[in-house]
Amino acid sequence: MATLTSLQSRLAKHLAYRKTLAELRSMPQRVALDLEVYGCEKEIAYRAIYG
Repeated sequence: MATLTSLQSRLAKHLAYRKTLAELRSMPQRVALDLEVYGCEKEIAYRAIYG
């Protein structure tokens, strides 16, 4: 049962990562540049979800 729980947790985190990444990428370039997140969306999404 622990394996199933671990798999569910990993899947939930992966889905949250993909959603966060999509949100960051959908941000207008001007806003992303202003927030200093342009070009490092993957790293920001990863840190937000996985720590």
